[in-house]
Amino acid sequence: MFTFLPILFIFSLLPWGEARSLPLSQPIVTSPVVNTPVNPSASKEAAELLTYLTELSGKGIISGQHDYLESPDEFNNKLKNQTGKYAVLHGYELGAIMNQSDKTVDRQRQAVVDSAIRWHKGGGIVAITFHQNLPGTSREWENVHMTLSQEKFDAYVTPGTPQYKKLIAELDEIAVYLGQLRDAEVPVLWRPYHEMNGGWFWWGQKDNFTKLWDIMYNRLAGKHKLNNLLWVWNANAPNEWSDAYEPYYPGANKVDILAADIYNNDYKQSYYEKLVKLADGKPIGIGESGELPDPVILSQTQSKWVYTMTWGKMLTENNKPEKIKSFMGNKYTVSRDNYIAAMKSRPNNAVTPGPRNGLQGQYFNNTDLSGKPVLVRTDDKIDFNWHDDSPASGINKDSFSVRWTGKIKPVYSEKYTFTAYSDDGVRVWIGGKLIIDSWKKQSSASSEGSIELSAGTSYDIKIEYFENRGHASSSLLWKSKHQKQTVVPRNALTHP
Repeated sequence: MFTFLPILFIFSLLPWGEARSLPLSQPIVTSPVVNTPVNPSASKEAAELLTYLTELSGKGIISGQHDYLESPDEFNNKLKNQTGKYAVLHGYELGAIMNQSDKTVDRQRQAVVDSAIRWHKGGGIVAITFHQNLPGTSREWENVHMTLSQEKFDAYVTPGTPQYKKLIAELDEIAVYLGQLRDAEVPVLWRPYHEMNGGWFWWGQKDNFTKLWDIMYNRLAGKHKLNNLLWVWNANAPNEWSDAYEPYYPGANKVDILAADIYNNDYKQSYYEKLVKLADGKPIGIGESGELPDPVILSQTQSKWVYTMTWGKMLTENNKPEKIKSFMGNKYTVSRDNYIAAMKSRPNNAVTPGPRNGLQGQYFNNTDLSGKPVLVRTDDKIDFNWHDDSPASGINKDSFSVRWTGKIKPVYSEKYTFTAYSDDGVRVWIGGKLIIDSWKKQSSASSEGSIELSAGTSYDIKIEYFENRGHASSSLLWKSKHQKQTVVPRNALTHP
């Protein structure tokens, strides 16, 4: 059913400050499309991002810029320097293709994670590509960009084979970095095994490609609980070098967003229309491009694209400075500032009753946790450095203590090692077991304790801390076989 809406109401639907030129002679659909993440356990942040992208369809296109593993901010910063505006979507890479050492790859991937966290906190959207080498081979471009026979590919998607085990091992390795983004509450447009309808990657043009997709989805969403991922199925435009979309589509229950890679300024209407049909209401994007699209043309004939991402150095190699400035300055293009303003203007969702993330902290104006607490509050995590100051108004600068209580839920069933950094004393109980006991005057000391935990089980946690005088600090970190050492994140902690 169609109706015509008042002009002011139409303008109120736009996700940023400036009104766009809309064809008011056309009927406006009144029933909005609603998309929920395919992962039923998706994080609130991931769900909110998917909602925003869904609502943006037909109103504007998000600007995006990709950067390489070795230099994760280079071209995103060049775009800002040339135009005065940042793109909204920052594309990152986790695949290593230069035969780097394990130590170098870890350092580079960690730099990507750190940049992505900063980008999210600064108000941007994170996308991540994974140019995976053929599992079990060296991390070189030739082991990504290679032809693999159907028979050999089958071994990688057959459980129990040596090749399958190598695939799983590499997925577990990459999950360590994605897990840090989950714990930092960063939603990610995750676009693995892209351009699968072409034959230039080892996963390309396989008649059972969807098995590979399902293995990754089940491993990352199931085993590793990467609930911050929005799953982007990203084909190549179906041109003379690649097949149609449909044979490689995993299905609507395993895909949140559909995208197509378009190069050589080949923005054919048919690529767009076929993807819109396959998406069936899900958001669509231009996953990679060398040449920036014309936002005026897109707004008129291909308005359902919700984002575009320019590939690395092609920003400056394939686009003249005036074209880059024109694209970023167009009213149809969403910059990071536009996006930040749009998100601030969105209504706050009602808080769902139930446990809250973080721990309850009781603060005392003595060193032995005695009497009535001066302050009771929720602390997101235990990662404080008060220096020579007070934790809060009404609390002593010296001679105070804190008791934090609540629940902790691990992702994996394995041994966790907890490390408490404190100045001065600290004690930690998990599941009623005292695993760290360093209740003494000390300066910036660390103490460790380990315990076997079961995935998805909530354990009682209690941390007690006291400050004698001078410098004051307290942090609680954890690590396990599948997790790098990090401060215990907010999403692992709850209290009534």
